[in-house]
Amino acid sequence: MTSRVPRWLAALCGLLAAAVAMGIAQLLAGIAAPDSSPVDAVGSVAINHTPLGLKVWATSTFGTNDKTVLLLGVFVVVFLYSMLVGVLASRRMAYGYIGLTVFAILGIAAAVTRHGASPGYALPTLVGALVAAFALSRLIESAQAMTAARAAARGGARPADALPPIVFGKPTADSVGDTHDDDELRAPDLPPGPRGPGEISPVPATAAGREAAWRASERSVVEVQPEGRRSFLLTAGVTVAAAAIAEVGGRNLATRKNVSAAQAAVRFPKPAVPAPALPAGVNLPVPGISPFITPNGQFYRVDTALIVPQVDPSSWTLRIHGMVAREVSITFDQLLKRPLIEDYVTLCCVSNPVGGDYIGNAKWLGASLAALIRSAGPMRGAEQLLCTSVDGFTSGVPIVTVLDGRDSLIAVAMNGSVLPTEHGFPARLVVPGLYGYVSACKWVVDIEVTTWAAAQAYWVPLGWSQQAPIKTESRIDVPASGSQVKAGKTAVAGVAWAQHKGIEAVEVRVDNGPWHEATLAAVPDLDTWRQWVWEWDATEVGAHTIEARATDKTGYTQTSVQEPEPPNGASGYPVSQINVYAAT
Repeated sequence: MTSRVPRWLAALCGLLAAAVAMGIAQLLAGIAAPDSSPVDAVGSVAINHTPLGLKVWATSTFGTNDKTVLLLGVFVVVFLYSMLVGVLASRRMAYGYIGLTVFAILGIAAAVTRHGASPGYALPTLVGALVAAFALSRLIESAQAMTAARAAARGGARPADALPPIVFGKPTADSVGDTHDDDELRAPDLPPGPRGPGEISPVPATAAGREAAWRASERSVVEVQPEGRRSFLLTAGVTVAAAAIAEVGGRNLATRKNVSAAQAAVRFPKPAVPAPALPAGVNLPVPGISPFITPNGQFYRVDTALIVPQVDPSSWTLRIHGMVAREVSITFDQLLKRPLIEDYVTLCCVSNPVGGDYIGNAKWLGASLAALIRSAGPMRGAEQLLCTSVDGFTSGVPIVTVLDGRDSLIAVAMNGSVLPTEHGFPARLVVPGLYGYVSACKWVVDIEVTTWAAAQAYWVPLGWSQQAPIKTESRIDVPASGSQVKAGKTAVAGVAWAQHKGIEAVEVRVDNGPWHEATLAAVPDLDTWRQWVWEWDATEVGAHTIEARATDKTGYTQTSVQEPEPPNGASGYPVSQINVYAAT
């Protein structure tokens, strides 16, 4: 009969079994296909089924760290579940196996339903679950042995009111003085020699003999307890080591599949249409204002990819099909041989709150998307380009926007260098004037010319608008909200944007006072943001509220009506709450 393992110890056994399962699964995924990792696959399923309100909260709360938080959440749920499995397994091992089977089914289902998955995507989860089952049984067995040894140790000590043992054998001279009932149970003499299993060793009839027997029993159980502990610690240690080595090895193997060497080997021809020269005064001399060009490392990243896709340009192909006269398929080398266009374009995420930083401006290099679509011959009635990423994400671009003359690009370079992997290498879409979830599909591999009724892009069923032109907006960069400002002349500055319309004016006011027109920086064209600055004579000490608003070249002025990000972008005046202190 086995001893019942304490719950905390059983939970620890389940936790260790889950750790080795995920480690082994990650190792096999690193060897075969990183996308087949069950943790990443389950995380992607969680992203795809998270309610819109929760997505917006996560983005606004954690920013670009939302994916890290999501993965941590997946780990927490898995580990809590594994602890429950461990407790159940300590009661009956079959329950533990059932729990692991459920875990495996969920992981396999998440992996094999990923975009581009094959039946082999089930293998990492399956093998990981089998290893976990073996580890769990060994851990529970060693935990039970350790628990039994501890129980024996506690029961081996003689209680103070212990009854005298039943005496076997004949009385000796030492026991003549002992007082016994006349009907004391005595056993016949037992022959000397070892006892077989289950036989009871004779207990000395004398007090001294009985004391020696008790002490010998205590010594035996004390010797058993460390052996049980050592067995459990050894099993647990091997499990932890296997989990750690497999996890690190798997992640390293996945990393080695990156395309940094391929990126370094890319050579771009001179653009057929170079970017316009930046005019003097494109960057205002205001400390803290956003630079006209956002460096690649500071450019915002919002997408659904838990693992950044590593796409080898030698195997990349873009397919254009659907409502077209002829299907077009183009390789990366063929794309680079097309006339390349270079232009400055500002991109903005629909999740950007008023005054937020999910926006950036860069110099992009790429082939004309409009020219490629025209080469396919779109049919009458076509309304959207359903663009698909290598990881299965889709975006729907209005075809009329792509063909209206703006520089819509299949971009291959960013700020004079090859696209970073996190920004879509080897190719992505850049369509000025539309929020990123519509216009900026990264790692694009497929474009279907279709109608709005025939297909819905990724975010549309989740509550976002089907078409999403960027709203005319502005942002206050300095003074930052919550800052302390010394009384006197103070620069209030920031950026404003109205892609493919252009910024005509920016105005600033303090404490609901009159609006003051700001000075605008120069810009090369209509598709970028624009810096602005207003000199404020901050003479009144105390708290103040600064607001700004932009007017585009169509005459539309940024609204004061506050709207949240869903379903088609936030609106309202940006606000900076500051405190002016007296100059000394």
